[in-house]
Amino acid sequence: MNLGVSIKINKRAHARHLSRRDVIQIGTLAAIGGGLHPVGVGGFELTSRVTGDDSVKTPNGKSCILIWLDGGPSHLEMFDPKPDAPAEVRGPLGTVATSLPAVRFSECLEKTASMFDDIAVVRSITSPLGEHNFGTHYMLTGYKPTPVLEYPCFGSVLAHYELQRAGGHILPPHIAVPHFRVGGASFSGNGFLENSARPFSVESDPAKPGFKVKHLQIPNGLTGVNLARRKKYLEKLNQFYDATDADGFQEAFKMIGSRESQLAFQLDQEPEKLRQRYGRKTIGQSCLLARRLVQRGVPFVTVNYKGWDTHNDLVTRLKDGYAGAKEPVGLIPSLDLALSALIQDLKQQDMLDDTLVVVMGEFGRTPKLNTNGGRDHWPRVFSAMLAGGGVHGGQIIGASDRTGESPKDNPITPADLAASIYHLLGINPAAQLPTSDGRPVRLTPVGSRVISELT
Repeated sequence: MNLGVSIKINKRAHARHLSRRDVIQIGTLAAIGGGLHPVGVGGFELTSRVTGDDSVKTPNGKSCILIWLDGGPSHLEMFDPKPDAPAEVRGPLGTVATSLPAVRFSECLEKTASMFDDIAVVRSITSPLGEHNFGTHYMLTGYKPTPVLEYPCFGSVLAHYELQRAGGHILPPHIAVPHFRVGGASFSGNGFLENSARPFSVESDPAKPGFKVKHLQIPNGLTGVNLARRKKYLEKLNQFYDATDADGFQEAFKMIGSRESQLAFQLDQEPEKLRQRYGRKTIGQSCLLARRLVQRGVPFVTVNYKGWDTHNDLVTRLKDGYAGAKEPVGLIPSLDLALSALIQDLKQQDMLDDTLVVVMGEFGRTPKLNTNGGRDHWPRVFSAMLAGGGVHGGQIIGASDRTGESPKDNPITPADLAASIYHLLGINPAAQLPTSDGRPVRLTPVGSRVISELT
């Protein structure tokens, strides 16, 4: 059997030192194996819930779409504007009314403001960590970072539970669109959990013509017959070596050969009118793809929307998009279009009740504009938005002070938010998972609480 590779193995000398990547050179298979991970079936096993609070209701969420605003979005230009504050605090953007008297959003969130009855905004999140990597780790895990241990993010915890169940669906349980390079790109996502729980990154822009998932393409020159032969060859290698990555390679083959996985990413099957409603920019098409994936049983999708580190040119970057723009197409209007379309689409598909939507970043921005017309890092108080999945909409939880500098009441930590997200997804935030050396670690720190107002 000619595999098109030349391999020489001294079994006795090299069995302990060579990995499969050292001896297998079959087109892009190594890259595929590194990017794909074992999958499970739709949904995930619920654990018993222990909250100690009778006001916390039974959760509805079966899946989650996290829209991650990488870089630190300004709470003052989004969900917590201060229209009555001095100009240096208020900033250059106006505000728009919601359905709740006295609650206003940024003028660039007009569509989202009109859907206020479906969403809840937490305005009093507080953290001491104003560096991108640290803040990201804290917000996505509920734990402050430590050099001793990297904790897993929400999506990887769900993936871990998913992988404990019998095989079934082909698609990975945690998918990142367009990729998972968050907070400076040093965060793996799976933390101390197995590599198979790591987010599967699409590594392609859904807004580009001819969008295809990088690792789902059969390398040039390979046929189905050749691929099947290489799968058999891989199985023999797995028998020879310590099969640490065996499952990842097997799942790569499954996804490449699966019509289900190919169809899941085919955005061109969606009506053109719907695609336009989401917006043709990357954030819009990423959110549409997220809905499509959740609809096919993927329990967690991270939509990574980068560019929110706005130290300068705030109006251009957040509102206009580019100098001289006649219609606002910047970060916030593009998010407004995508987010409102996502919530509306989930409602029309009868999916909103069991799909949790979370919008957040690693921290907020300074209460005063700087000399470059932007705002700097500010973790002392900032906001997050939630919808669906049993969230009680039409409410503001907590408050910042009059300048958006500190929590005014009901301070909520990232650990509390993490506990709430787990609870909404039917997972006990006090549950424990073992590290590689068998040490049990809680999903959220001792003392974290579920935000009862959300449910």
